[in-house]
Amino acid sequence: MTSSKPSTHEAPPPAEADASLPLQRSRSGKVVGGVCAGLGRHFDLDPVIFRITVGVLSVTGGVGLIFYGFAWLLVPLAGEDENEGRRLLTGRVSGACLAAVFTALIGCGVFLSMLRSGSMLGFTMLLSLAVCGAAVWSRRARGVGEETRIEAAAAAMVAEAPPETKAPPRFVHQSWWKDPIVKDGSTGPVALGYLWGPHGIVDKDGKVDGEVPKPGSQWGPDPSRADRPIPSIRRSPLSIAGLVHLLALLAAVVGTALTWESEPLGRSLATGLVAALTVFGLGLVVSSFLGRTGFGTIVHTVITACLLAGAVALPDGITTDWVRETWKPASVAAVQPRYELGSGVGLLDLSALPVPAGTTVATQAEVGAGQLKVVVPKDVVVKLHAEVGLGDVQLPGQPADDIDIAPDRVETRTIAPPAGTVPAGTLDLSLEVGIGQVEVTRAAS
Repeated sequence: MTSSKPSTHEAPPPAEADASLPLQRSRSGKVVGGVCAGLGRHFDLDPVIFRITVGVLSVTGGVGLIFYGFAWLLVPLAGEDENEGRRLLTGRVSGACLAAVFTALIGCGVFLSMLRSGSMLGFTMLLSLAVCGAAVWSRRARGVGEETRIEAAAAAMVAEAPPETKAPPRFVHQSWWKDPIVKDGSTGPVALGYLWGPHGIVDKDGKVDGEVPKPGSQWGPDPSRADRPIPSIRRSPLSIAGLVHLLALLAAVVGTALTWESEPLGRSLATGLVAALTVFGLGLVVSSFLGRTGFGTIVHTVITACLLAGAVALPDGITTDWVRETWKPASVAAVQPRYELGSGVGLLDLSALPVPAGTTVATQAEVGAGQLKVVVPKDVVVKLHAEVGLGDVQLPGQPADDIDIAPDRVETRTIAPPAGTVPAGTLDLSLEVGIGQVEVTRAAS
């Protein structure tokens, strides 16, 4: 009866994915671009967590689409050294590049449309921070004991490893001085290298197998021979970048011109910029099959997207007509509850308005872009609330050259009449300018 002796060394555990490897998109587990599968493998988390997070962030604010599109462009596919973004910048546009760019652009559009929803933006930030924290924690937890496990596996592998491979012995000449002695007493050719190959023998005169190479040439086939194969020449595809830029410019002009009279300034500019972005997108699609585009096309596409974001952020009250409007009510009953002007200079002249003592006259005035001037009587008490999205607020008593342009200017104060003046009634003014200046002055008499 024979007994089997257990082995003193156990087999090392199966190798796992190394979290220290660069982040790569997955080939086998991908659903769209392999981004979530690559994140799950890199951070040792279930890819479903990242997929659900990207889906929720895409629906609630478009941030998920923006992240996925840029990750698709910047993270290389497993087994490749070059990412889609580099291919895109060098004009090698593929279907994956276009899908990534369109995903990011759609996400930007959704994000801009929901930018004014503060609660939605807060939820997006909280969810993103939670997932990032979980990924970092998982990566650190995985690293605990990693070095100890690697050392144990390495020790086990070294114990069972074969002897170290050594170089084959070199040929040693038993010579009296420098060159070996042959039977006739003269020095002969010397073999270089190992006992097997290379087969060329160099003698003391620099000859290889008794032949001397021609000056300027090397050993091997003669490059000047007629049977030498002719290298293939790849011609670069024709660049269509100039045509794409021209068509994008024409689309922007036509789109803006068609909506200039009927839409506010922001919407009109956004229409033209969307048309230009559409042309750039179609140009990238065409370049994947016919011709090529360069780095300049990508730069202009990004600039157009930034301009579109600025156009969308413009208030709807800014019109395309720059006008000058004057409102001068003669009595309290003629004062309207609200005065509005899209773009231009609006003057609300209340200098001749009689406001009896003990009465309050309230009105509002709004200018989308431009200047709003209000002239109040000398003897009234002014309760003022002024808001300027981007610009300056000028009040009585301030120097005329004191202009301080800042975003989100808000002024709320009560301005009493000058000393020595019998107070009359009260003016309650609510003034608002999107981009420009609010100026309040008192009549001289």
